[in-house]
Amino acid sequence: MLPANPAPHARGANPTGSAPLARNSAEALARILKAIADPTRLQLLSMILGHEPGGVTVGDLVSQLAFQQPTISHHLKILHDAAIVTRRQEGRTVIYTLAEDFRGPVSDILR
Repeated sequence: MLPANPAPHARGANPTGSAPLARNSAEALARILKAIADPTRLQLLSMILGHEPGGVTVGDLVSQLAFQQPTISHHLKILHDAAIVTRRQEGRTVIYTLAEDFRGPVSDILR
């Protein structure tokens, strides 16, 4: 049962007093949160962060986690598609690093 006089935010007002998040911003944020909200991807992000600024290879990640290369690659693709990690090719090796815009936020999340 609802209280007789619910708080303003319970009636739909924004409790911060600012304008609500724009729809396109909300959708972009939801895509990022969906990409991050997975235990394996959080582990990968923590490992990539630990190897900054040089980056990490799939082989490095496979050797530290109990997953096979295809699983790691799948999760890295999701993070890359969300622009959370970047990848660069060095010969036959692919190096993954955190995207510049996500270094601080990922570090804060993993604290």
